[in-house]
Amino acid sequence: MLWAILIIYLAVMIGIGIYCRKMTSNVSDFVLGGRSIGPWFTAFAYGTSYFSAVVFIGYAGQFGWLYGASATWIGIGNAVIGSLLAWVLLGKRTRIMTKHLEASTMPEYFEKRYGSRSLKIASAIIIFIFLIPYTASVYNGLSRLFESAFHIPYTVCIIAMAVFTALYVILGGYFATAVNDFVQGIIMLAGIIAVVACCVNYKGGLSAAFEQLSAIPDSKGVYGSMVGPDPVNLIGVVILTSLGTWGLPQMVGKFYAIKDDKAITRGSIISTVFAFIVAGGSYFLGGFGRLYATLTGEEGKAVLNIMPNGKPEFDAIVPAILNTALPEALLGLVVVLVLSASMSTLSSLVLTSSSTLTIDLIKPVKKDMDDKQQVLCMRIFIVAFLALSVILAMNKNAYISTLMSISWGALAGSFLAPFLWGLYSKRITKTACWFCFIWGVGITLIHTALFSMGWFPGVTQAVASWGWKLNIMSPLNCGAFTMLTTLIICPLLSLVTSRSEKTTIATDNAFKVFDEQF
Repeated sequence: MLWAILIIYLAVMIGIGIYCRKMTSNVSDFVLGGRSIGPWFTAFAYGTSYFSAVVFIGYAGQFGWLYGASATWIGIGNAVIGSLLAWVLLGKRTRIMTKHLEASTMPEYFEKRYGSRSLKIASAIIIFIFLIPYTASVYNGLSRLFESAFHIPYTVCIIAMAVFTALYVILGGYFATAVNDFVQGIIMLAGIIAVVACCVNYKGGLSAAFEQLSAIPDSKGVYGSMVGPDPVNLIGVVILTSLGTWGLPQMVGKFYAIKDDKAITRGSIISTVFAFIVAGGSYFLGGFGRLYATLTGEEGKAVLNIMPNGKPEFDAIVPAILNTALPEALLGLVVVLVLSASMSTLSSLVLTSSSTLTIDLIKPVKKDMDDKQQVLCMRIFIVAFLALSVILAMNKNAYISTLMSISWGALAGSFLAPFLWGLYSKRITKTACWFCFIWGVGITLIHTALFSMGWFPGVTQAVASWGWKLNIMSPLNCGAFTMLTTLIICPLLSLVTSRSEKTTIATDNAFKVFDEQF
């Protein structure tokens, strides 16, 4: 049953890629779908790129364990901040500005908005490097579930998913991605509702499950509370996973391709509802992880243990819940659910990375490239990007949340402030943009070297001994810090440097277009 469901699903995905190939005749079609994508496809593309195995397997498991039922707030934040506010504040202005500047990638936006080719090159390099750990985290989460459900070796899972993702993106570009995202989104919505219902019912219903969470020894009932055991650090997770989407190239790129203003209005509603169900359901499910920590079979023999060394293996928590509470037929649906979420995210990541390298790094050097050569170059980079991500994902010991936090911290820490403020004010300067790039990447790399790579154990031990309420060793809190600080510093630094820097004619005209449109 599991294999039949999986094979049918993969065949449909490849079929869509083949069908959409004839709609991809030039660079605009391959990267943006000709800027003609409607609200349903765009909203689902946004949501499915947002939520993947990283959320369903990694984040839901880890933060559900740490914060219990209060982890649901992360999903609510993703819906309100990461979806609704992102569409309201960024959607229309992004579409107008990028169309006027004729920018099809985020680096092109930085170049034409701030009049600096160097900014384009720097942002393209940042995107390529820091999308790799994010892609690796998606592979990691997806492969863990496949290993659990199908008993396929972890390495084989990673390679197989890379091949299938490459096939349908290379064949159909953005059109194939958008159509697949719509199909995958429907599967995700149906799957998450069914999974949450079954897993809660397995524990005797909602009231009984909350009572069991509250009754966990030495917990003082905090895991069954919507306040939770650690609301301070929970806010850091909400900020990174919600506000971070505003500065991610693969997310804001969806607004470049949307058809018109009406599509943005409808898309914002669709996207928000989608996030409430998928993200809210995932974190709500993860909040019951402690109830599935160790189950015993006949004669008291342990048949499931996600704490082999006395510490929870976060990325194994959700697979353990699913294997325990779901019948085989529904488990097949869940496998397709996670596969859908992951492949849609992977396709968005590889398309963003390959288009960025081709349009922003290769084409300026080889100016005589025609559309066919550019599309071919993108397809080659898709393969190269996936290969690098597979190599990084081979390290099974790297937590999913750590990989994603490093990626989002650097990307959103660098891009969020100059992208957002650059849409609303002509006074945001190139100097301020450069500062955000250096600050976002620099803080992330320093933090990773100190606390994630284990290169300086003495520093780690010293910081851990301070016992601060705010866990500064967490890569999530680091990412939230970079985003919030650049949001404040970027406009302030622009006030100081605006007199010495002039806006470009293209930017002036773009803001005139805003005045006409709003």
